[in-house]
Amino acid sequence: MTSLFRCAATALLAVSVAFPAPIWAQTADTSPQKPIVEVGAGAYLAGRHALFDSDFSASAGYFARALAEDPDNPGLMESLVLSQLALGRVDLALPVAQRMTAMGLQSQAARMAIAADRIMREDFMPLTTADGDKDGIGPLIDGLLAAWAYMGTGSVSKALERFDALAEEKGLRGFALYQKALALALVGDFESAEAIFANDRTGLSGLSRRAVIARVEILSQLGRDDDALEIIADAFGTGLDPALSALAERLTAGETVPFDHVTSIRDGMAEVFFTIGAALRGEGSEDYALIYARIATYLRPGHVDAVLLSADLLDKLGQYDLAVETYKQVPIGSPDRHAAELGRAEALRRGGKSEAAIEVLERLARDYPALPMVNSALGDLLRQQEDYQGAVAAYDKALEYTEEGAPGEWFLLYARGIARERLKQWDKAEADFRHALRLNPDQPQVLNYLGYSMVERQTNLDEALAMIERAVAAQPDSGYIVDSLGWVLYRMGRYDEAVEHMEHAVELMAVDPVVNDHLGDVYWAVGRTREAEFQWRRALSFIKPDDTDGEADPARIRRKLEVGLDVVLQEEGAPALHDPHGD
Repeated sequence: MTSLFRCAATALLAVSVAFPAPIWAQTADTSPQKPIVEVGAGAYLAGRHALFDSDFSASAGYFARALAEDPDNPGLMESLVLSQLALGRVDLALPVAQRMTAMGLQSQAARMAIAADRIMREDFMPLTTADGDKDGIGPLIDGLLAAWAYMGTGSVSKALERFDALAEEKGLRGFALYQKALALALVGDFESAEAIFANDRTGLSGLSRRAVIARVEILSQLGRDDDALEIIADAFGTGLDPALSALAERLTAGETVPFDHVTSIRDGMAEVFFTIGAALRGEGSEDYALIYARIATYLRPGHVDAVLLSADLLDKLGQYDLAVETYKQVPIGSPDRHAAELGRAEALRRGGKSEAAIEVLERLARDYPALPMVNSALGDLLRQQEDYQGAVAAYDKALEYTEEGAPGEWFLLYARGIARERLKQWDKAEADFRHALRLNPDQPQVLNYLGYSMVERQTNLDEALAMIERAVAAQPDSGYIVDSLGWVLYRMGRYDEAVEHMEHAVELMAVDPVVNDHLGDVYWAVGRTREAEFQWRRALSFIKPDDTDGEADPARIRRKLEVGLDVVLQEEGAPALHDPHGD
């Protein structure tokens, strides 16, 4: 499902939603007084390095120490506010932000902290007059907060006018009308709220998951449970997660689902911060998005989607421990607990704690045995850890609860096929690959894996070549797939044709040991022996000591360097190379 808000991210950035440069660069040239490095240089430099690495806990500590030595330094204050906001510590950022404002310093980060404080205190009036040049955050967020602030002061007509005015701005229509629909629903005007969602001209046809749930709640309030169920089916199909399943069950039972998407003005403003943060995710603005998500959580601690967004962004920024702790903030009884645990397992894995990640997923699989995504994630992790037997068992469980022909079924078959191939259960593996191709005939990864496997087994080479050529046509810039094409031609004795493709594969994957090894073999086959030896040496230099995959075998490569490929093939009992210039 396409998200309206992700599609508008470019426009959102264009209207200067937040900071004009990456967070770590915010300390540069901000002080009209003495340079930062003259005071607290060690703490400042350490803090700047930590902020560059998105290590917000460390940067907050370092900048606090530096600021204690130079309390009037604007650059240090800005950096400390940014660090605290990225940690979700709005209360700790606030005193510094207020001091910056009192000093007449221009800081969007400080304004965000002050705005969050005003929202918490329900001091809405100043938000209705925020000036972008003086005390505003950015045109979009200032406008949305002002509209909600008017709602908070009882001026509903002014609020709706402000939403409508924003909707006229290029690229902002969806943001403004979504917030307007929520505001109308908050005051009980569900008919008008649904009219916004239902009108194709409003631009809300491609909804985010959260917006779909909001609309479903609105329809239920209107007594249109059947329409609400249809909306869920159209948006998510039949493979619903626990939260959506619970919602659908309530609607099927005829229960009127309460509208609790937004229950207060503060909730509405939290939704503004969350929506913008979600739109910025994946646009190279993870640090900006994190601050928005953190403020959303500060304003509404029970905003599970904001917690999940914060944790996901921390994971992407490489702050795995912080991500793990943030995922833990999702309550055990939450219907979205499975999503938090899946994210926590991924953060643990990426942080080098694979055993802990497996424990999380195994426990989750016991709690949600019928949820394919959980068993699929467990299978993927076990396969990465080379526990292929365990991976097959997990994929079996995932397939057991996956509807035949479901969009993700092909991948489960493909992944199980890989695990079975590694277990040398070729017949079962081939069956999985071919089943996956029946479901997704042009899937390049499956075409490549099956084709390459047949090449290695020296079977069905013509079919393998056709499969790999289709895969290359689909993904011409994939080094692995181009390597497969060169390799099947080599296996078929078409050495001269193989050279061009294998050289291109090395261009695409210059430091891959397998691809370099293959190119060496191809060079040897066409008589370019010195170049072959050069490629084999390159391949050796790229093999990692802990690489147990075995495809790029260092002992075999060294033997080729000693005696040549022909002798190695003879020693292995393998067929000799064809003479491309002979009979």
